[in-house]
Amino acid sequence: MGKLAVLSLAVIALAVLIGERLSSLRHLTLSYRELTQNYLPNCHLIDGIDFGAEDITILEDGLAFLSTGLKYPGLPSYSEDPGKIYTLNLLDSELKLEALSIKGQFEKDYFNPHGISVYTDDKDGAIYVFVVNHPQGKSQVEIFRFVEKENALQHIKTIKHELLHNVNDIVAVGAESFYATNDHYFTNEILKFVEPLLSLPWCDVVYYSPETVQVVAGGFLSANGINISPNKRHLYVSNILKHTIVVLEIKKITVLSHVKEVDVDSLCDNIEVDRESGDLWLGCHPNGLKCVFHDPNDPPGSEVIRIENILSEKPQVTQVYADDGSVIIASSVATPYRGKLLIGTVYQKALICDLK
Repeated sequence: MGKLAVLSLAVIALAVLIGERLSSLRHLTLSYRELTQNYLPNCHLIDGIDFGAEDITILEDGLAFLSTGLKYPGLPSYSEDPGKIYTLNLLDSELKLEALSIKGQFEKDYFNPHGISVYTDDKDGAIYVFVVNHPQGKSQVEIFRFVEKENALQHIKTIKHELLHNVNDIVAVGAESFYATNDHYFTNEILKFVEPLLSLPWCDVVYYSPETVQVVAGGFLSANGINISPNKRHLYVSNILKHTIVVLEIKKITVLSHVKEVDVDSLCDNIEVDRESGDLWLGCHPNGLKCVFHDPNDPPGSEVIRIENILSEKPQVTQVYADDGSVIIASSVATPYRGKLLIGTVYQKALICDLK
């Protein structure tokens, strides 16, 4: 076979490969998807949130913690100021947002908060706030103690480990222990881009305690949101690029068993669990490609999905809210409380709506 023929075959093979990969990427990002508006009653934006509320979690007494100001590679950032953690009392009709001050030895100027989780110690009632932090592009976990009387976070500890290399979200299971997701395998920004292009299922879930650090689940295209069932028997993980929620049974603290995957037909980010019903609430990206390009003339939409009876043979998956970007852009979390729904976004605003 002549050199020209070999070269022609190589070019054809490369073209076929590129075409197949682009087609796969189109599916992974749901780039073909368009939304039909599906609004909830009495929605309004929360005053004071202008640069995202990427993750939100709510205590039993209605106090919500919001992680704001995330600067994430590849996504827009409209403020150079450090990120903040806010509280919002959902039982207060004024819905007054309050920024928490940070006490202790902590680099506040480089605070870049991502996923958050709150743990209440049964022994003394102490509230610990776990925050995924990306100072100067790094990946680490901060543990704070919430000092309610001072409206402050007392910094307790910074956790760094080679297995916690691209942490996205976290769920605390003790005063110094947690499960965390890595949303990429590589730390190099170019290789991070290659991962979804090649559909590499190399992302994982890590368990951390002062005594043990190990990978406890793997095989994710990108592991994003994570949370735990009210009875502490199951972990839920968003395999965002596969458009599924993975259910893992906790056999032992570091031994997890794969139970099932539930299709959600959206790129779901953070997971919140209703402590009474056990329902999952998901903040989702209906079209991932729009999130990447973030064209102001064609902004990313927002979607909230609820999963009821996830452990049953036929879980009920329902779209609760949908917007094409005209109200909020790139929803990342949704959490209910007493008939209200709080919806946060990666880099824009936050919304509160009535569920009834």
